[in-house]
Amino acid sequence: MQKYYFDHAATTPMHPDVAAAMIEVMTGAGGNPSSMHAFGREAKHKVNRARDGIAAALGCKPSEIVFTSGGTESDNAAIIGVAAAMKKKGKNHIITSKAEHHAVLHTCEALAEAGYEVTYLPVDHTGRVSVEEVAAAIRPHTALISIMHGNNEVGTLQPIEEIGTIAHDHGVLFHVDAVQAFGTAQYRLSEMPVDLMSFSAHKINGPQGVGALYIANGTPFEPIAHGGSQERKRRAGTENVAGIIGFAKAVEICVNNRENKQLLLDKLRTEWVEQLKSRLKGTEIVVNGNAEHHLPQIVNISFMGIDTETMLMNLDMEGIASSSGSACTSGSLERSHVLKAMALSEERLNSAVRFSFGLGNTVEELEDAARKIATIVERIRTNQ
Repeated sequence: MQKYYFDHAATTPMHPDVAAAMIEVMTGAGGNPSSMHAFGREAKHKVNRARDGIAAALGCKPSEIVFTSGGTESDNAAIIGVAAAMKKKGKNHIITSKAEHHAVLHTCEALAEAGYEVTYLPVDHTGRVSVEEVAAAIRPHTALISIMHGNNEVGTLQPIEEIGTIAHDHGVLFHVDAVQAFGTAQYRLSEMPVDLMSFSAHKINGPQGVGALYIANGTPFEPIAHGGSQERKRRAGTENVAGIIGFAKAVEICVNNRENKQLLLDKLRTEWVEQLKSRLKGTEIVVNGNAEHHLPQIVNISFMGIDTETMLMNLDMEGIASSSGSACTSGSLERSHVLKAMALSEERLNSAVRFSFGLGNTVEELEDAARKIATIVERIRTNQ
């Protein structure tokens, strides 16, 4: 049976060049980057070279990059690390949005239980935060604003430049979860009003289990992991050398192919919506998210009148991989908190499916999958 992978927002297939770079490290002599002997120095050199490459791609200093185990740790470290440091300065208020990834929301909930104040901003029906509401939520004791760049469920892009400017005008630190946006968005962090930014390798055809956190020099921060003095004492633990090398290679590929990749993803997203609309004449489909400000690789679609779980089960039976939202909540029957935050109708909320595209997907593949979906929808409607 032909299989179609349309769930790149959950994780992306590893690029062959990334795998090759990692295998070279994993089958080499080894060495702990903290060891003083030649093997350790060589491992340290590899990590530093990877850090230099990633920093150059992000437009920041190598010393501002901290390697982590992925996006979740990067988000947790940014929020908890800043919150702890700023609390000592008498600031214990955090602002975020109701449409953030659970790595941010659950961290904020944990901090609220520990005595911090948290404001959860609403989003509009397209998933976008109001800059005016961000400004209005700032208080004298506000320590941090955390707003993601590109939403992982509907693809909506947030106005991070405007939010960051407002934050800095009020002396507030700004964290951006860029895990989903990094593959297509271009950043020059030294020129942006951003103090912390989170990344993950497996969203850009790199390995799982490795990510990075940008911490601008001078940003108040306390580490959440203690032990060794790795990462300039900001993240203890032996570095994942092979993973870091793979991450750097994935970033290099992204930088060199960003323009062509974005054009292809835009084409795939547009073609997918057009194919479905042309083939599903008897079924209304609605695209959820912002029509203008969105990631090119994600499209969230409501198949009106067809239950999400029923649709996903039938898609899987036909070899089509998609999702109902974040992979971190898979197995849960609870509807998307992002779509709920957007205040969509129950019909749209209960029939939404996320498709996301990337390496390996083609227009021809989408055409074939769309034909299968037309058959699936007809079968479901017949049995309703």
